[in-house]
Amino acid sequence: MTGSLKRSWILDILMLPVGIVMFFPFYLIIVNTFKSEHEAISRPMSLPGEWVFDNYKQVFEQTPILQSFSNSLILTVCSVLVMVLIGAMAAYPVVFNPNRLNRLVTLYLLAGFMIPFQTTLIPLFQLMTDMQLVNKLYGLILLYLGGAVFVFFLMMGYMRTIPKDLSEAAIIDGCSIWGIFWRIILPLLKPITVTSIIFQAMWIWNDFLAPLLFLSSRSNATLVLEIYKAKGEFTVNWPMFMTMTVITLVPIFIFFILMQKQIVKGIVGGAVKG
Repeated sequence: MTGSLKRSWILDILMLPVGIVMFFPFYLIIVNTFKSEHEAISRPMSLPGEWVFDNYKQVFEQTPILQSFSNSLILTVCSVLVMVLIGAMAAYPVVFNPNRLNRLVTLYLLAGFMIPFQTTLIPLFQLMTDMQLVNKLYGLILLYLGGAVFVFFLMMGYMRTIPKDLSEAAIIDGCSIWGIFWRIILPLLKPITVTSIIFQAMWIWNDFLAPLLFLSSRSNATLVLEIYKAKGEFTVNWPMFMTMTVITLVPIFIFFILMQKQIVKGIVGGAVKG
């Protein structure tokens, strides 16, 4: 016990400077939201000499931050819910009805998952233009549904831990395949479902490239795009810039803190049992 406690203290001491380094950018962003523009430029790393709260007020008055928040929320919620449902439904037959066709589909999805998004930008933009989906929130939601492949592999690994006796017993009792999925399999997927929701929500909320390319109007801009547009052509109002950054980070940070235990539970459950 003593040796274990000693190793724990050593690990904590070693991780302390790492934690300080990781926390420093957040400290720099947060303290500069309470400074004037002159003080933020001249003394960026110090605490505010005079605490200024006007930056938050100006952000809400001078930028469509609430509209951008609404756009980000719609994109995130709609995309995540649909891709989680698609991923779970796709993994169900692959795990509980393994055959040659399902294995080929899995390999096909794996090959597509390995292709970087950046390499397909030109054909994707051409396709979205031809389908008149550019600068439309629902068009970007359809684009994000490609993330269902990631959910598919997470769900597939976790579903393999579920005893097939459950589905066989349900079939004997007269339950349909659809009923087995909704009433038996899906409720058992809660840990990995929450994990998938967290990962995909953080990705979509913080995504910059896809909204930049496929959303051109200010009324459809996301919070991340609003931060980018806050940068002037020749100068940057750093307190305003960092204030918008904090407003964007706070919702997803709170969401992650509240759900972080589910990440470990979902991943460990699928990895250990599988």
